Amino acid sequence: MILEEQRFIHEDLERLEQAIADRVAEEPRNLRDRLNRDHEVSHFLNRIEEQSKRLLDIYKDTDGARNKEIQSISTGDQFEEFYRQLDEIKDFHKRYPNEPVENLERAYKRRQLGEGETTGMEVDNLFTGEESYGQFLDLTALHEEYLNLPGVKRLSYVQYLDIFDAFTAPQLPIKRSNKISDRYFKYVGELASYLESFIKKVRPLQDLSKLFASFDDEFEKQWSANEVPGWTEEKAENGTQGPKTEGSGEGIWCADCEREFTNENVYKNHLTGKKHIRAAEARKAAGDSSDRPAPAAGSGIPGAHRLKERAVAEREHRVRSLTQVLSAEREATKINVERKQGMTERERQMELEALLNESEYTGGDRGNDQSDDEGDDRIYNPLKLPLAWDGKPIPYWLYKLHGLGVEYPCEICGNFVYMGRRAFDKHFSEALHIFGLKCLGITSNTNLFREITRIDEALRLWEKLEKDRKKDRDNRDNVVQMEDAEGNVMPERIYLDLQKQGIL
Repeated sequence: MILEEQRFIHEDLERLEQAIADRVAEEPRNLRDRLNRDHEVSHFLNRIEEQSKRLLDIYKDTDGARNKEIQSISTGDQFEEFYRQLDEIKDFHKRYPNEPVENLERAYKRRQLGEGETTGMEVDNLFTGEESYGQFLDLTALHEEYLNLPGVKRLSYVQYLDIFDAFTAPQLPIKRSNKISDRYFKYVGELASYLESFIKKVRPLQDLSKLFASFDDEFEKQWSANEVPGWTEEKAENGTQGPKTEGSGEGIWCADCEREFTNENVYKNHLTGKKHIRAAEARKAAGDSSDRPAPAAGSGIPGAHRLKERAVAEREHRVRSLTQVLSAEREATKINVERKQGMTERERQMELEALLNESEYTGGDRGNDQSDDEGDDRIYNPLKLPLAWDGKPIPYWLYKLHGLGVEYPCEICGNFVYMGRRAFDKHFSEALHIFGLKCLGITSNTNLFREITRIDEALRLWEKLEKDRKKDRDNRDNVVQMEDAEGNVMPERIYLDLQKQGIL
Protein backbone atom coordinates (compact mmCIF):
# COMPACT_ATOMS: atom_id res chain seq x y z
CA MET A 1 0.00 0.00 0.00
CA ILE A 2 2.00 2.88 -1.34
CA LEU A 3 -0.28 5.64 -0.04
CA GLU A 4 -0.05 4.28 3.50
CA GLU A 5 3.74 4.18 3.23
CA GLN A 6 3.68 7.75 1.96
CA ARG A 7 1.53 8.87 4.89
CA PHE A 8 3.79 7.02 7.33
CA ILE A 9 6.92 8.73 5.98
CA HIS A 10 5.27 12.17 6.28
CA GLU A 11 4.36 11.40 9.89
CA ASP A 12 7.88 10.12 10.55
CA LEU A 13 9.42 13.34 9.18
CA GLU A 14 7.17 15.52 11.33
CA ARG A 15 7.97 13.55 14.48
CA LEU A 16 11.69 13.68 13.69
CA GLU A 17 11.53 17.46 13.35
CA GLN A 18 9.67 17.71 16.64
CA ALA A 19 12.20 15.42 18.35
CA ILE A 20 15.08 17.60 17.14
CA ALA A 21 13.28 20.76 18.33
CA ASP A 22 12.69 19.23 21.78
CA ARG A 23 16.37 18.36 22.21
CA VAL A 24 17.70 21.67 20.92
CA ALA A 25 15.40 23.57 23.29
CA GLU A 26 16.98 21.91 26.33
CA GLU A 27 20.28 23.19 27.66
CA PRO A 28 22.67 20.32 28.46
CA ARG A 29 24.02 20.19 32.00
CA ASN A 30 27.52 19.02 31.11
CA LEU A 31 29.72 17.89 28.26
CA ARG A 32 28.42 14.31 28.33
CA ASP A 33 24.81 15.43 27.95
CA ARG A 34 25.74 17.81 25.15
CA LEU A 35 27.49 15.06 23.18
CA ASN A 36 24.56 12.73 23.76
CA ARG A 37 22.19 15.36 22.45
CA ASP A 38 24.33 16.17 19.41
CA HIS A 39 24.69 12.50 18.45
CA GLU A 40 20.95 12.00 18.79
CA VAL A 41 20.25 15.02 16.60
CA SER A 42 22.80 13.78 14.06
CA HIS A 43 21.09 10.38 14.02
CA PHE A 44 17.70 12.02 13.46
CA LEU A 45 19.07 14.19 10.64
CA ASN A 46 20.44 11.13 8.88
CA ARG A 47 17.06 9.44 9.19
CA ILE A 48 15.34 12.55 7.81
CA GLU A 49 17.64 12.41 4.81
CA GLU A 50 16.93 8.72 4.21
CA GLN A 51 13.17 9.11 4.60
CA SER A 52 13.15 12.15 2.32
CA LYS A 53 14.86 10.15 -0.42
CA ARG A 54 12.25 7.40 -0.06
CA LEU A 55 9.44 9.96 -0.21
CA LEU A 56 10.88 11.57 -3.35
CA ASP A 57 11.06 8.17 -5.03
CA ILE A 58 7.40 7.58 -4.20
CA TYR A 59 6.38 10.95 -5.67
CA LYS A 60 8.42 10.34 -8.81
CA ASP A 61 6.49 7.06 -9.29
CA THR A 62 8.84 5.68 -11.92
CA ASP A 63 7.04 2.31 -12.04
CA GLY A 64 3.50 3.82 -11.99
CA ALA A 65 2.41 1.84 -8.91
CA ARG A 66 1.22 4.95 -7.02
CA ASN A 67 -0.99 6.16 -9.87
CA LYS A 68 -2.35 2.66 -10.27
CA GLU A 69 -3.30 2.49 -6.58
CA ILE A 70 -4.94 5.95 -6.69
CA GLN A 71 -6.91 4.95 -9.74
CA SER A 72 -8.09 1.70 -8.12
CA ILE A 73 -9.36 3.64 -5.06
CA SER A 74 -11.01 6.49 -6.98
CA THR A 75 -12.81 4.27 -9.52
CA GLY A 76 -15.11 1.32 -9.01
CA ASP A 77 -16.55 0.18 -5.71
CA GLN A 78 -14.65 1.87 -2.86
CA PHE A 79 -15.83 -0.62 -0.24
CA GLU A 80 -14.60 -3.52 -2.32
CA GLU A 81 -11.06 -2.06 -2.39
CA PHE A 82 -11.27 -1.23 1.32
CA TYR A 83 -12.24 -4.77 2.34
CA ARG A 84 -9.59 -6.22 0.05
CA GLN A 85 -6.87 -4.24 1.78
CA LEU A 86 -8.36 -5.08 5.18
CA ASP A 87 -8.18 -8.79 4.36
CA GLU A 88 -4.52 -8.37 3.37
CA ILE A 89 -3.77 -6.74 6.72
CA LYS A 90 -5.56 -9.48 8.68
CA ASP A 91 -3.78 -12.17 6.70
CA PHE A 92 -0.43 -10.55 7.40
CA HIS A 93 -1.02 -10.46 11.15
CA LYS A 94 -2.22 -14.06 11.14
CA ARG A 95 1.03 -15.12 9.58
CA TYR A 96 3.10 -12.88 11.88
CA PRO A 97 1.14 -12.64 15.14
CA ASN A 98 4.08 -11.31 17.20
CA GLU A 99 5.10 -8.58 14.78
CA PRO A 100 5.73 -5.40 16.84
CA VAL A 101 4.00 -2.19 15.84
CA GLU A 102 6.32 0.78 15.47
CA ASN A 103 5.25 3.62 17.75
CA LEU A 104 6.80 6.82 16.42
CA GLU A 105 5.78 8.86 19.43
CA ARG A 106 7.57 6.50 21.78
CA ALA A 107 10.56 6.05 19.45
CA TYR A 108 11.44 9.77 19.34
CA LYS A 109 10.16 10.85 22.74
CA ARG A 110 12.63 12.65 24.96
CA ARG A 111 13.01 10.18 27.83
CA GLN A 112 14.36 11.21 31.20
CA LEU A 113 17.42 9.38 32.45
CA GLY A 114 15.51 8.10 35.48
CA GLU A 115 12.93 6.11 33.55
CA GLY A 116 15.09 3.01 33.50
CA GLU A 117 15.86 3.27 29.76
CA THR A 118 18.96 4.51 28.08
CA THR A 119 18.93 7.29 25.54
CA GLY A 120 19.13 6.63 21.84
CA MET A 121 22.80 7.46 21.39
CA GLU A 122 25.21 6.87 24.28
CA VAL A 123 28.70 8.37 24.15
CA ASP A 124 30.12 6.40 27.08
CA ASN A 125 31.59 3.79 24.74
CA LEU A 126 32.76 6.24 22.08
CA PHE A 127 35.64 7.80 24.00
CA THR A 128 38.55 6.41 25.95
CA GLY A 129 39.28 7.49 29.50
CA GLU A 130 42.18 9.64 28.30
CA GLU A 131 39.93 11.52 25.87
CA SER A 132 37.49 12.50 28.64
CA TYR A 133 34.42 12.88 26.41
CA GLY A 134 36.34 14.60 23.60
CA GLN A 135 38.21 17.16 25.66
CA PHE A 136 41.65 15.69 24.97
CA LEU A 137 43.40 13.64 22.30
CA ASP A 138 44.60 10.12 23.07
CA LEU A 139 47.78 9.63 21.02
CA THR A 140 49.59 7.29 23.41
CA ALA A 141 49.40 4.27 21.08
CA LEU A 142 50.50 6.37 18.09
CA HIS A 143 53.34 7.77 20.18
CA GLU A 144 54.61 4.24 20.78
CA GLU A 145 54.33 3.48 17.07
CA TYR A 146 56.22 6.68 16.26
CA LEU A 147 59.08 5.68 18.55
CA ASN A 148 59.38 2.38 16.67
CA LEU A 149 59.98 4.13 13.35
CA PRO A 150 63.59 3.80 12.15
CA GLY A 151 65.74 6.89 12.56
CA VAL A 152 63.48 8.97 14.84
CA LYS A 153 64.58 10.57 18.10
CA ARG A 154 63.35 9.41 21.48
CA LEU A 155 60.72 11.96 22.48
CA SER A 156 58.48 12.19 25.50
CA TYR A 157 54.71 12.23 25.06
CA VAL A 158 54.56 16.00 25.65
CA GLN A 159 57.25 16.60 23.02
CA TYR A 160 55.42 14.31 20.61
CA LEU A 161 52.25 16.38 21.00
CA ASP A 162 54.22 19.39 19.74
CA ILE A 163 55.59 17.76 16.58
CA PHE A 164 53.24 14.94 15.57
CA ASP A 165 51.90 17.02 12.64
CA ALA A 166 55.38 18.07 11.43
CA PHE A 167 56.74 15.80 8.68
CA THR A 168 59.82 17.74 7.58
CA ALA A 169 63.29 18.16 9.06
CA PRO A 170 64.37 18.93 11.74
CA GLN A 171 61.18 17.87 13.58
CA LEU A 172 61.00 14.55 11.71
CA PRO A 173 64.52 13.19 11.02
CA ILE A 174 63.40 10.63 8.44
CA LYS A 175 64.82 10.76 4.94
CA ARG A 176 62.45 11.16 2.05
CA SER A 177 63.44 7.82 0.57
CA ASN A 178 62.46 6.08 3.84
CA LYS A 179 59.03 7.70 3.99
CA ILE A 180 57.59 5.39 1.35
CA SER A 181 58.19 2.35 3.55
CA ASP A 182 55.19 0.31 4.65
CA ARG A 183 55.77 1.03 8.34
CA TYR A 184 55.78 4.82 7.89
CA PHE A 185 52.83 4.67 5.48
CA LYS A 186 50.84 2.66 8.04
CA TYR A 187 51.77 5.06 10.86
CA VAL A 188 50.66 8.18 8.98
CA GLY A 189 47.46 6.44 7.87
CA GLU A 190 46.56 5.42 11.43
CA LEU A 191 47.27 8.95 12.67
CA ALA A 192 45.00 10.48 10.02
CA SER A 193 42.28 7.87 10.70
CA TYR A 194 42.33 8.58 14.42
CA LEU A 195 42.03 12.34 13.94
CA GLU A 196 39.14 11.83 11.50
CA SER A 197 37.30 9.52 13.89
CA PHE A 198 37.92 11.92 16.78
CA ILE A 199 36.47 14.93 14.98
CA LYS A 200 33.45 12.83 13.95
CA LYS A 201 32.84 11.96 17.59
CA VAL A 202 33.22 15.46 19.03
CA ARG A 203 31.49 17.36 16.18
CA PRO A 204 28.65 15.16 14.94
CA LEU A 205 26.56 18.11 13.68
CA GLN A 206 29.28 19.65 11.52
CA ASP A 207 29.29 19.05 7.77
CA LEU A 208 32.46 16.96 7.84
CA SER A 209 32.13 15.65 4.29
CA LYS A 210 32.45 19.22 3.01
CA LEU A 211 35.41 19.80 5.33
CA PHE A 212 37.23 16.67 4.13
CA ALA A 213 36.51 17.58 0.52
CA SER A 214 38.16 20.97 1.07
CA PHE A 215 41.25 19.17 2.38
CA ASP A 216 41.39 17.04 -0.78
CA ASP A 217 40.97 20.07 -3.05
CA GLU A 218 43.71 21.94 -1.23
CA PHE A 219 46.06 18.98 -1.57
CA GLU A 220 45.33 18.63 -5.28
CA LYS A 221 46.21 22.29 -5.84
CA GLN A 222 49.44 22.05 -3.84
CA TRP A 223 50.47 18.82 -5.55
CA SER A 224 49.77 20.21 -9.02
CA ALA A 225 51.78 23.34 -8.18
CA ASN A 226 54.58 21.22 -6.67
CA GLU A 227 54.23 23.02 -3.32
CA VAL A 228 53.57 20.16 -0.88
CA PRO A 229 56.04 20.58 2.03
CA GLY A 230 58.76 17.95 1.89
CA TRP A 231 57.62 16.50 -1.45
CA THR A 232 58.68 19.08 -4.04
CA GLU A 233 60.77 17.90 -6.97
CA GLU A 234 63.06 19.61 -9.44
CA LYS A 235 64.32 18.64 -12.83
CA ALA A 236 68.04 18.55 -13.37
CA GLU A 237 70.04 18.56 -16.57
CA ASN A 238 70.93 15.54 -18.73
CA GLY A 239 67.58 13.85 -18.26
CA THR A 240 67.70 13.48 -14.53
CA GLN A 241 65.09 14.30 -11.97
CA GLY A 242 65.43 14.43 -8.22
CA PRO A 243 63.75 15.72 -5.12
CA LYS A 244 64.60 18.98 -3.48
CA THR A 245 66.24 18.57 -0.11
CA GLU A 246 67.08 21.09 2.56
CA GLY A 247 70.77 21.85 2.57
CA SER A 248 71.92 18.72 0.68
CA GLY A 249 71.64 16.93 -2.64
CA GLU A 250 70.10 13.73 -1.31
CA GLY A 251 67.97 11.61 -3.53
CA ILE A 252 69.38 12.65 -6.97
CA TRP A 253 68.29 10.14 -9.59
CA CYS A 254 70.16 9.42 -12.79
CA ALA A 255 67.71 8.20 -15.41
CA ASP A 256 70.48 7.08 -17.79
CA CYS A 257 72.15 4.70 -15.34
CA GLU A 258 68.95 4.10 -13.32
CA ARG A 259 70.76 4.77 -10.07
CA GLU A 260 70.20 7.10 -7.13
CA PHE A 261 73.01 9.17 -5.61
CA THR A 262 72.74 10.48 -2.06
CA ASN A 263 75.47 13.12 -2.53
CA GLU A 264 75.53 15.89 -5.11
CA ASN A 265 79.32 15.83 -5.54
CA VAL A 266 79.31 12.10 -6.22
CA TYR A 267 76.54 12.61 -8.75
CA LYS A 268 78.48 15.35 -10.59
CA ASN A 269 81.64 13.23 -10.74
CA HIS A 270 79.54 10.33 -12.03
CA LEU A 271 78.39 12.42 -15.03
CA THR A 272 81.93 12.48 -16.48
CA GLY A 273 82.44 8.73 -16.11
CA LYS A 274 82.62 6.35 -19.07
CA LYS A 275 79.78 4.20 -17.76
CA HIS A 276 77.40 7.15 -17.61
CA ILE A 277 78.42 8.38 -21.07
CA ARG A 278 77.82 4.92 -22.59
CA ALA A 279 74.46 4.64 -20.82
CA ALA A 280 73.43 8.11 -22.03
CA GLU A 281 74.41 7.31 -25.63
CA ALA A 282 72.56 3.99 -25.50
CA ARG A 283 69.45 5.69 -24.14
CA LYS A 284 69.66 8.40 -26.79
CA ALA A 285 70.06 5.81 -29.53
CA ALA A 286 66.98 4.00 -28.22
CA GLY A 287 64.98 7.21 -28.62
CA ASP A 288 64.16 7.55 -24.90
CA SER A 289 64.87 11.22 -24.12
CA SER A 290 62.00 11.91 -21.70
CA ASP A 291 62.54 12.61 -18.05
CA ARG A 292 61.57 9.81 -15.74
CA PRO A 293 61.16 9.92 -12.00
CA ALA A 294 63.06 7.59 -9.75
CA PRO A 295 61.27 4.25 -9.54
CA ALA A 296 60.73 2.50 -6.24
CA ALA A 297 63.01 -0.32 -5.22
CA GLY A 298 62.01 -3.44 -7.09
CA SER A 299 59.57 -1.57 -9.32
CA GLY A 300 59.96 -1.40 -13.06
CA ILE A 301 56.91 0.80 -13.64
CA PRO A 302 57.82 4.43 -14.51
CA GLY A 303 56.28 6.86 -12.07
CA ALA A 304 55.48 4.23 -9.43
CA HIS A 305 57.85 5.93 -7.01
CA ARG A 306 56.07 9.26 -7.46
CA LEU A 307 52.69 7.62 -6.95
CA LYS A 308 53.85 6.21 -3.62
CA GLU A 309 55.13 9.63 -2.63
CA ARG A 310 51.76 11.14 -3.52
CA ALA A 311 49.91 8.65 -1.31
CA VAL A 312 52.15 9.41 1.67
CA ALA A 313 52.01 13.17 1.05
CA GLU A 314 48.20 13.06 0.92
CA ARG A 315 48.03 11.42 4.34
CA GLU A 316 50.50 13.90 5.79
CA HIS A 317 48.44 16.79 4.42
CA ARG A 318 45.29 15.29 5.94
CA VAL A 319 47.00 15.10 9.36
CA ARG A 320 48.20 18.71 9.13
CA SER A 321 44.76 19.97 8.13
CA LEU A 322 42.93 18.03 10.85
CA THR A 323 45.42 19.20 13.47
CA GLN A 324 44.69 22.82 12.57
CA VAL A 325 40.97 22.18 13.07
CA LEU A 326 41.65 20.44 16.41
CA SER A 327 44.17 23.01 17.65
CA ALA A 328 42.15 23.78 20.79
CA GLU A 329 41.93 20.10 21.77
CA ARG A 330 45.65 19.74 21.10
CA GLU A 331 46.59 22.58 23.45
CA ALA A 332 44.20 21.24 26.08
CA THR A 333 45.84 17.82 25.79
CA LYS A 334 49.32 19.25 26.38
CA ILE A 335 48.13 21.14 29.45
CA ASN A 336 46.34 18.08 30.81
CA VAL A 337 49.37 15.81 30.34
CA GLU A 338 51.67 18.29 32.06
CA ARG A 339 49.16 18.63 34.88
CA LYS A 340 48.95 14.88 35.38
CA GLN A 341 52.70 14.53 35.40
CA GLY A 342 52.81 16.76 38.47
CA MET A 343 50.23 14.68 40.34
CA THR A 344 50.82 11.75 42.66
CA GLU A 345 49.27 8.33 42.13
CA ARG A 346 46.80 8.95 44.95
CA GLU A 347 45.65 12.21 43.38
CA ARG A 348 45.13 10.48 40.02
CA GLN A 349 43.01 7.82 41.68
CA MET A 350 40.95 10.45 43.49
CA GLU A 351 40.38 12.32 40.23
CA LEU A 352 39.31 9.11 38.49
CA GLU A 353 36.89 8.29 41.30
CA ALA A 354 35.43 11.79 41.11
CA LEU A 355 34.84 11.38 37.36
CA LEU A 356 33.17 8.00 37.89
CA ASN A 357 30.97 9.38 40.64
CA GLU A 358 29.97 12.31 38.47
CA SER A 359 29.12 9.95 35.60
CA GLU A 360 26.98 7.79 37.90
CA TYR A 361 25.25 10.85 39.29
CA THR A 362 24.38 12.22 35.86
CA GLY A 363 23.11 8.78 34.88
CA GLY A 364 20.79 8.46 37.89
CA ASP A 365 17.40 9.94 38.66
CA ARG A 366 17.94 13.68 38.64
CA GLY A 367 14.28 14.62 38.50
CA ASN A 368 13.34 13.51 42.01
CA ASP A 369 15.21 16.16 43.95
CA GLN A 370 15.62 19.43 42.11
CA SER A 371 16.69 21.26 45.26
CA ASP A 372 19.77 19.04 45.57
CA ASP A 373 20.73 19.83 41.98
CA GLU A 374 20.43 23.54 42.61
CA GLY A 375 22.60 23.21 45.69
CA ASP A 376 25.29 21.26 43.79
CA ASP A 377 25.47 23.97 41.15
CA ARG A 378 26.73 26.43 43.77
CA ILE A 379 30.39 25.52 44.29
CA TYR A 380 31.74 26.17 47.78
CA ASN A 381 34.91 28.20 47.22
CA PRO A 382 35.53 30.55 50.17
CA LEU A 383 39.26 30.96 49.40
CA LYS A 384 38.54 32.08 45.80
CA LEU A 385 40.79 29.37 44.37
CA PRO A 386 41.13 29.07 40.57
CA LEU A 387 38.90 26.49 38.92
CA ALA A 388 40.33 23.34 37.34
CA TRP A 389 39.27 21.78 34.04
CA ASP A 390 36.32 20.05 35.75
CA GLY A 391 34.90 23.33 37.05
CA LYS A 392 35.90 22.65 40.67
CA PRO A 393 38.48 24.59 42.73
CA ILE A 394 42.03 23.28 42.55
CA PRO A 395 43.59 21.85 45.75
CA TYR A 396 44.92 24.42 48.17
CA TRP A 397 48.37 22.81 48.29
CA LEU A 398 48.62 23.16 44.50
CA TYR A 399 47.53 26.77 44.84
CA LYS A 400 50.37 27.39 47.33
CA LEU A 401 52.89 25.32 45.35
CA HIS A 402 52.57 27.46 42.23
CA GLY A 403 52.33 30.67 44.26
CA LEU A 404 49.04 31.65 42.68
CA GLY A 405 48.23 33.85 45.67
CA VAL A 406 51.23 36.13 45.04
CA GLU A 407 50.51 39.23 42.98
CA TYR A 408 53.05 40.56 40.49
CA PRO A 409 52.07 43.99 39.10
CA CYS A 410 53.70 45.35 35.94
CA GLU A 411 53.64 49.09 35.37
CA ILE A 412 54.78 48.70 31.75
CA CYS A 413 51.69 46.58 30.97
CA GLY A 414 49.38 49.29 32.33
CA ASN A 415 49.56 48.19 35.99
CA PHE A 416 48.26 44.74 35.08
CA VAL A 417 48.52 42.24 37.96
CA TYR A 418 49.76 38.70 37.24
CA MET A 419 48.87 35.93 39.68
CA GLY A 420 51.73 33.51 40.23
CA ARG A 421 55.37 33.48 39.23
CA ARG A 422 54.78 31.35 36.14
CA ALA A 423 52.35 33.78 34.56
CA PHE A 424 54.63 36.68 35.53
CA ASP A 425 57.71 35.14 33.87
CA LYS A 426 55.72 34.23 30.78
CA HIS A 427 54.32 37.71 30.22
CA PHE A 428 57.74 39.26 29.42
CA SER A 429 57.66 37.59 25.99
CA GLU A 430 53.98 38.29 25.33
CA ALA A 431 52.62 40.96 23.03
CA LEU A 432 51.23 43.21 25.78
CA HIS A 433 54.59 43.73 27.50
CA ILE A 434 56.51 44.14 24.22
CA PHE A 435 53.96 46.71 23.06
CA GLY A 436 54.42 48.62 26.31
CA LEU A 437 58.19 48.73 25.74
CA LYS A 438 57.68 50.00 22.20
CA CYS A 439 55.47 52.78 23.54
CA LEU A 440 58.41 53.85 25.71
CA GLY A 441 60.70 53.94 22.67
CA ILE A 442 62.47 50.64 23.43
CA THR A 443 62.59 48.84 20.11
CA SER A 444 65.55 46.45 20.39
CA ASN A 445 67.19 44.11 22.92
CA THR A 446 63.91 43.56 24.76
CA ASN A 447 65.38 40.44 26.39
CA LEU A 448 67.60 42.72 28.51
CA PHE A 449 64.50 44.21 30.13
CA ARG A 450 63.26 41.00 31.77
CA GLU A 451 62.31 41.36 35.44
CA ILE A 452 61.93 45.15 34.91
CA THR A 453 58.35 46.24 35.54
CA ARG A 454 58.70 49.98 36.37
CA ILE A 455 58.72 52.59 33.63
CA ASP A 456 61.49 54.75 35.15
CA GLU A 457 63.82 51.75 35.54
CA ALA A 458 63.25 50.72 31.91
CA LEU A 459 63.94 54.25 30.68
CA ARG A 460 67.15 54.53 32.74
CA LEU A 461 68.42 51.22 31.39
CA TRP A 462 67.55 52.24 27.84
CA GLU A 463 69.42 55.56 28.22
CA LYS A 464 72.46 53.74 29.58
CA LEU A 465 72.42 51.30 26.68
CA GLU A 466 72.15 54.18 24.21
CA LYS A 467 75.10 55.98 25.84
CA ASP A 468 77.21 52.82 25.70
CA ARG A 469 76.39 52.27 22.03
CA LYS A 470 77.23 55.92 21.23
CA LYS A 471 80.51 55.64 23.12
CA ASP A 472 81.45 52.49 21.23
CA ARG A 473 80.70 54.20 17.90
CA ASP A 474 82.84 57.19 18.88
CA ASN A 475 85.71 54.97 19.92
CA ARG A 476 85.57 53.11 16.62
CA ASP A 477 85.50 56.38 14.65
CA ASN A 478 88.38 58.06 16.58
CA VAL A 479 90.96 55.27 16.37
CA VAL A 480 94.30 56.76 15.21
CA GLN A 481 96.70 54.44 13.40
CA MET A 482 100.49 54.97 13.77
CA GLU A 483 103.31 53.53 11.68
CA ASP A 484 106.83 52.88 12.91
CA ALA A 485 110.04 53.10 10.94
CA GLU A 486 109.75 49.52 9.75
CA GLY A 487 106.24 50.06 8.39
CA ASN A 488 104.31 48.30 11.16
CA VAL A 489 100.82 49.81 11.67
CA MET A 490 99.34 49.91 15.16
CA PRO A 491 96.93 52.01 17.27
CA GLU A 492 98.27 55.26 18.72
CA ARG A 493 98.03 54.04 22.32
CA ILE A 494 100.21 51.00 21.66
CA TYR A 495 102.64 53.10 19.66
CA LEU A 496 103.10 55.56 22.52
CA ASP A 497 103.56 52.75 25.05
CA LEU A 498 106.27 51.10 22.93
CA GLN A 499 107.92 54.48 22.43
CA LYS A 500 108.01 55.16 26.19
CA GLN A 501 109.62 51.78 26.75
CA GLY A 502 112.32 52.58 24.18
CA ILE A 503 111.43 49.70 21.94
CA LEU A 504 110.83 51.90 18.91
